[in-house]
Amino acid sequence: MSTMLNFEQARFNMIEQQVRPWEVLDPAVLAAMTAVRREDFVPTRYRKLAFADVAIPLEAGEQMLKPVIEGRLLQALELAADDEVLHIGTGSGFFAACLSRLARLVTSVERHAVLASRAKSKIQAADIHNLSIVHADALSGYAPAIRFDAIVVTAAVHALPEVFRHWLAPGGRILIVRGDSPVMEAVLLTDVGGGLLREDSLFETDLPYLAGAEPPRRFSL
Repeated sequence: MSTMLNFEQARFNMIEQQVRPWEVLDPAVLAAMTAVRREDFVPTRYRKLAFADVAIPLEAGEQMLKPVIEGRLLQALELAADDEVLHIGTGSGFFAACLSRLARLVTSVERHAVLASRAKSKIQAADIHNLSIVHADALSGYAPAIRFDAIVVTAAVHALPEVFRHWLAPGGRILIVRGDSPVMEAVLLTDVGGGLLREDSLFETDLPYLAGAEPPRRFSL
């Protein structure tokens, strides 16, 4: 009982002391991050850090983002209840689970089999039915059957992969973290028609790169 109470207190503290002060004020986003049991998605050995203001290591060299980053990204998407969302970089599955509480349908793509498999198990255990975990490399061979109202990448890209445009429904938006480490910015790109994307800069951060979307190598003599 005491452990459960500690988790509930830690969850409350995460929202009130970390997420809210980062100007995440959308009630739906805060409710989603409260409802999804973050501690169940964290690797067992790091469970005590589930609500800490740190990126938590995952297998295959990946990581679970800080709660404040997840909150800002969720809020920036401004999801509607009937939106269909593509999430690239499943990782622990927590972020995708939060998306599932904000949108009608979520497809989350993960290139590492161990992470995809574990996330599927966690999603089933959480009794979430509008979220599909796909084991695939988003930049190498993945081909969704539909176009999405929103696309979000929980890793950095040096530049927007052109293929993302083809997966976006008219009027949809793409949320990416773009740039060269350690200075990157979260950017919301909204389709305004005519093949154009309106760009809104959101906040600065620094994330590991999505595999295949790293900066080009610079050769020096």
